[in-house]
Amino acid sequence: MKKLILSLFLLVTALQVGAQVPVTVSKTITPNGSEIVVEFEAEIAPGYYMYSTDIPQGGPKPTYLKFSELKGAELVGVLAPVEEPMVKYESVFNMQVKYFEEFAAFTQTLKITDENFEIDGTLHYQSCGVMGCVPGRYDFKITKDDVDVTIVPAEAVVDGAGKDSEGESDSSDSSIWVTFALGFGGGLLALLTPCVWPIIPMTVSFFLKRSKGRKQAIREALIYGASIVVIYLLLGLAVTLIFGPAALNELATNAFFNVFFFLMLLVFGASFLGGFEIKLPSSWTNKVDAKASSTTGILSIFLMAFTLALVSFSCTGPIIGFLLVEAATSGDLFGPAVGMFGFALSLALPFTLFAIFPSLLKQTPRSGGWMNTIKVVLGFVEIAFALKFLSVADLTKGWGILDRETFLALWIALFTLLGLYLLKIIRMPHDDPSDKTTSVSGFFAALVSLAFAMYMVPGLWGAPCKAVSAFAPPMRTQDFNLHDQSFEPHTHDYDEALRMSREQNKPIFVDFTGHGCVNCREMEAAVLTQGYVLKELNDKFIVVSLYVDDRTELPEPFIGEDGNKYTEVGEKWSYLQEQKFGALSQPFYVVVDSDGQQLGGSFAYNTNVGEFMEFLKKGLNEFNKKAE
Repeated sequence: MKKLILSLFLLVTALQVGAQVPVTVSKTITPNGSEIVVEFEAEIAPGYYMYSTDIPQGGPKPTYLKFSELKGAELVGVLAPVEEPMVKYESVFNMQVKYFEEFAAFTQTLKITDENFEIDGTLHYQSCGVMGCVPGRYDFKITKDDVDVTIVPAEAVVDGAGKDSEGESDSSDSSIWVTFALGFGGGLLALLTPCVWPIIPMTVSFFLKRSKGRKQAIREALIYGASIVVIYLLLGLAVTLIFGPAALNELATNAFFNVFFFLMLLVFGASFLGGFEIKLPSSWTNKVDAKASSTTGILSIFLMAFTLALVSFSCTGPIIGFLLVEAATSGDLFGPAVGMFGFALSLALPFTLFAIFPSLLKQTPRSGGWMNTIKVVLGFVEIAFALKFLSVADLTKGWGILDRETFLALWIALFTLLGLYLLKIIRMPHDDPSDKTTSVSGFFAALVSLAFAMYMVPGLWGAPCKAVSAFAPPMRTQDFNLHDQSFEPHTHDYDEALRMSREQNKPIFVDFTGHGCVNCREMEAAVLTQGYVLKELNDKFIVVSLYVDDRTELPEPFIGEDGNKYTEVGEKWSYLQEQKFGALSQPFYVVVDSDGQQLGGSFAYNTNVGEFMEFLKKGLNEFNKKAE
């Protein structure tokens, strides 16, 4: 009987505890100039405790914030407890954990940048007690109706979020235009190759046979040009759809794909040099050509454009391959489509003009050996750029097979051989052996190539060689360096930088970078290695470089506040950049204190040394003010 009464008592007690809400959360908002401080107060039921924000990896779920909407506002620092939590050992996790009983309070500061701001977020937490552990969440929303904030005008913000957002947009727009320019230039080069140029008379003949009047000729020529654009644009879109936006960004740093691209461009380069010919089966071309001749209307014009794409593939294929590789690894979602649009536009323009004005054909130079020369030159260039992709894979995996000296030595050899070829000292399989006279244009082209090779020679001993810094491996891979002006971080670990900052009482300069980041190398060569900038960084900051594409396995998985598991070093730093600073692109620079609180704004790709120094000084001044 006593056992029955005791069992009923325990059951009733358990039901009463289970009916309790372990944690009740409320919030208060305090304005502070252009910032607001949001304080979350948690009432914890008896018998329960709530974990703090700072929980080691592999432990219980910490308290953290996640935002579904952060419009017109930016985070300042991280969510932090108001009071020091208690600490105890939990055998389940085999570690010391921080927690609160009865009451807990956490604060998060946000800077308001737009009067029409809107903040939607959730406070996630976990509480444990007599009935086990219970996950919890507190959803909240803050708008201008909830608090009065003094907005700092956009023109008064120096290196703040507004400027950074604008800068990143400009950088993105610039990248798109560069991709378009590369595509347009590739189309112009394709026109000069032996596979494309001879097709022009065939195109003119096709339209002369069809033409029944001036208006019809113009209309059909425009349709023909548009068809060329559509064919190549569809190719670019296909690459985008197959890989997707996330995979396009992954391609920029994935070692396997970079090695694949290296081999592909190497094969294309060897083809251009005359080693072999890459072409589609002739049956494809014959069938499409026959179909174009037997059909009428718009379909026949489109098939004629498709015939052009097939017939010219042996020359345009390597150019297109290089463009798609460059566009895809840029990480921009529409890069391949934009590149192919530029390529098709420049390729279609002359064909359209010749179809409208057949008399122009008489004024064009005849095809000949000069076309093969252009093709061989493109072969040298493709091989040179192929090395860039091998370098990215090497840096990402840490193989150490292509350091800076080796890379520069190969480029020096390639451009020296190119100069000798243009001087007709060496010949390739498809060149006319009887043609041994160097033209004036060939002489000047050889002069440029040989001068470029000589320019890179001092780089073997550590000279910066800024013209190639965006493509060559970083200076840290240089084995023998006589040049002392090099950017070297104090550490590559963020937690180590925080420790060094506390010990040396210096702010931290955080450099989010990547092995395959072209703009990062440009910033290092043009800005970070400048004497007074380098001295400022070395003397007054703890410099940490975080490579977001570092594929080194972490000793143990890192669990983010989003609950996801990250197993690679680069994944951890990429998560840190996005979660803490709301950015994804590189290079990206911020200054923080020893608690990880951001000082000043942030700085993206911008080679203006003066603006970069202003950014550094602002972060340093804020650090000194907090220390007073």
